[in-house]
Amino acid sequence: MPYRTLLLATLTLVAVATASLAQAQNKPIRLIVPYAAGGPLDVTARALAERVKDTLGTVIVENKPGAGGNIGADAVAKAAPDGLTIGIAATATHAVNPWLYAKMPFNAATDFVPITQMVRVPNVLVMNAETSARLKINTVSELIAYAKVNPAKLNYGSGGNGSAGHLAGELFKKEAGIFAVHIPYNGGNPAQLALLSGQVDFNFDNLATAAPNIRSGKLKALAVTTLTGVTALPGTPPVADTLKGFAIDTWWGLVAPAGTPKDVVTRLNQAFVAALNAPETKTRFATLLAEPVPTTPEAFGTLMTLERAKYEGLVKATGARVD
Repeated sequence: MPYRTLLLATLTLVAVATASLAQAQNKPIRLIVPYAAGGPLDVTARALAERVKDTLGTVIVENKPGAGGNIGADAVAKAAPDGLTIGIAATATHAVNPWLYAKMPFNAATDFVPITQMVRVPNVLVMNAETSARLKINTVSELIAYAKVNPAKLNYGSGGNGSAGHLAGELFKKEAGIFAVHIPYNGGNPAQLALLSGQVDFNFDNLATAAPNIRSGKLKALAVTTLTGVTALPGTPPVADTLKGFAIDTWWGLVAPAGTPKDVVTRLNQAFVAALNAPETKTRFATLLAEPVPTTPEAFGTLMTLERAKYEGLVKATGARVD
């Protein structure tokens, strides 16, 4: 083959390959949120999708709710590992559900690669304000002391068996050495209404949901469930001040399908960490009482591993099952 012909053929192949690569890079990234639109996970995902468009291109948020988040998480697990499909991993999908569901459509430990943690949302131990005043309970120590003198007289509500509020309550009972009756409701809103109306005495709720009623004086915040205090509730101590090491908060972050190349994960991590560190992101998340927590992929993977181990014992101790 003449040199000129060979050169033209080579240049043509390079041009085709370059065009194919450019076309692949121009494809939008699909970010699957395993919960309904409008909730905190969805809002934070959309905020980040907007901030990374200059570095990653278009990121389309797709909501796939159902089965406690398992449907959306499974869609991520079974997607091609090419960096074009990523998703949100949350406390429920990657730490609680593996022990709550008899059959899982995916393996939370092996079917994903971590990208970065996104958010931490403190939970808060709250009492009905009138109940708190009537029983003279204003601190965690006073709640524990009352429960020990009056076993089974206190009750607490949750959004259902195996819910975050239920598991937090069971951990609290175990660490405090008390017994309180658990009353499961069909969702977090009915559980909060039961607390507001005095049907139950205390709840563990996420701070974003409880904050308006704390500010209005309808609920009394006894403590937050993070190891340290939070700026959104100044003066409210952590449960860990009374029960050493007590920590049970809500988190979520980004994952990709297992097998996604390391350089792709690194690129995604760098873009989303930069977005999480942006002042505008911190301001936006603060309205949800959520704290941005950018991490390395390895740190997020370690967190999920530790959380699965923690919730395995909690879920099994409650005997809660979904199917």
